[in-house]
Amino acid sequence: MKAFLIMVFLFGALQVDAQAWTKQYDFVDDCICGLAKVSKDGKFGYATKDGKLVVQLIYDEALSFSEGKAAVRKVDKWGYLDSTGKVIVEMNYEEAGSFHDGMACVKKNGKFGFINSNMDIIIPYEYDMARGFSEGMAPVSNSKGLWGYINTKGKLVLPYQYNFADLFTDGKARVLKDGNFMMINKEGKEVKE
Repeated sequence: MKAFLIMVFLFGALQVDAQAWTKQYDFVDDCICGLAKVSKDGKFGYATKDGKLVVQLIYDEALSFSEGKAAVRKVDKWGYLDSTGKVIVEMNYEEAGSFHDGMACVKKNGKFGFINSNMDIIIPYEYDMARGFSEGMAPVSNSKGLWGYINTKGKLVLPYQYNFADLFTDGKARVLKDGNFMMINKEGKEVKE
């Protein structure tokens, strides 16, 4: 029994020491794709699960990794890093989102569009506002401020009729229409929460 308690104590001590590096940062996110987003004094970078700083604290804002890529911002422009911390797209977007369903929402010249994992624009910059893809659909807004949903081909599948539209989760999304919040399914029909 004594040997067991010593092993438990040593294992616990190793776990504490393994995470001691996190105390040097103001924020440490979960490790995704081998790197955790970290910040100190308002600057962001990425470290391995063992605390080795792979991407220096040079970014003004950063998103967690998703599908092997992370959006990062310097001053007022966004770009992307790969899971090794290498810059794969220089800072040239006004806004940039995380990758979901193989695509990310980006803003250029005042309009939103979508890029694929090769960083090719696949849905043109034509939306006043947009959010990322979830379950094959993305909420997008037109110049009148109304929201609808597009599919991964860029086709409008739920018309512009909402004052607010959220991402789909488990086949349902929260929307605001005529001053009322409701849940809809992927066909646009109201469903119970």
